[in-house]
Amino acid sequence: MAVSMEITTQDDISKLQQEIVEAAPSLGIDKIGFTSADPFTELKDILLRHREKGFESGFEEPDIEKRVHPELSFDAPRSIISIAVAYPSKLANPPRSEPGAYRGIISRSSWGSDYHDVLRDRLAKLEAFIAERVPDARLQSMVDTGVLVDRAVAERAGIGWSGKNAAVITPEWGSWVYLGEIITNIPFRPDTPMMDQCGDCTICIDACPTGALVGPGQLNSSRCISFITQTKGYVDDEFKLKIGNRLYGCDTCQIVCPKNKGMNWTHHPEFEPDPEKVKPLLIPLLTMTNKDFKEQYGRIAASWRGKKPIQRNAIIALGNFKDSTAVPVLSELLRTDPRPEIRATVAWALGRIGGEDAAAALSKAQGTEQEPAVQQDIEKAVAAIIHQESSNIGEKEST
Repeated sequence: MAVSMEITTQDDISKLQQEIVEAAPSLGIDKIGFTSADPFTELKDILLRHREKGFESGFEEPDIEKRVHPELSFDAPRSIISIAVAYPSKLANPPRSEPGAYRGIISRSSWGSDYHDVLRDRLAKLEAFIAERVPDARLQSMVDTGVLVDRAVAERAGIGWSGKNAAVITPEWGSWVYLGEIITNIPFRPDTPMMDQCGDCTICIDACPTGALVGPGQLNSSRCISFITQTKGYVDDEFKLKIGNRLYGCDTCQIVCPKNKGMNWTHHPEFEPDPEKVKPLLIPLLTMTNKDFKEQYGRIAASWRGKKPIQRNAIIALGNFKDSTAVPVLSELLRTDPRPEIRATVAWALGRIGGEDAAAALSKAQGTEQEPAVQQDIEKAVAAIIHQESSNIGEKEST
């Protein structure tokens, strides 16, 4: 049993800090760092410019002052503890897409149990560890949805450096880490931030499918596939093609990062993925009920937006695969689904797939569809099929 400490000197704080560092692995924490609770003054200008340019996702805390000033969320803060927990990047035996059985992919950040729950558990254990030694300690945990910018805290606490892909990259774990923090009234000694180690490398910027990485560490969320796959509503045709078979999230800028080469972490059982859930068959997703979705996906991070975005993205994937076996179920959705964004996406997918059955379904929908936006997408899909048929005829005549 731990002995309660009287925190009266810097030596007492240093001793406690060392105990925390040594205990971190037993608490399920892979890396831990400390920083002051001073305002993140340099971050404010970055966030303001980000907002002015329209780069925000809309998921972040809207009050920039709260994101910059810890004291607005915690009375008289003295320091912040930052933690990192590593997660896997590879499937051991991934199921493969095949004609008639095409699959989508869910981002690695949503493999296994919802990381928000796992990290809250880790932070709660760390809070208990500290409170057992310092009963009057004040502690406030945050994970992802808190007001502070997790990456900024982690960078200043020496967890890693901010990569050009806008992720925190650690020397030990790469960027395959979840981040969280605890604000406290204990004045821990700050760790030293790391020097940037990306150098002249721009692989992540060059590989971004939509050009969302507009500069080193600068992300235009409105063009980021990870963000787009989580939105509800219509998706521009440009992005439909870029989404490919992604159902939730995008890992491209992390996969290509040289600092992540060969890194795959499997020591946290909670994050071990079920291959059939993270690389699921696409067609069954289209008729999934809310109950089915909750049972199959309710415990992963991707479930927070509900089934609608994932179903829409599955339709996009089927269109990108040009899966003719999906035409019957897509045609039924075009005829009966009450969600206009789903019907519009189906129309686009049928236009990509083409063929007589797809054309017939679109032609029939032209006479019944009441939503102008959907009607417009149906007309575009019909035109796409006509164009494809004309191209095919031209190719045959030239041979």
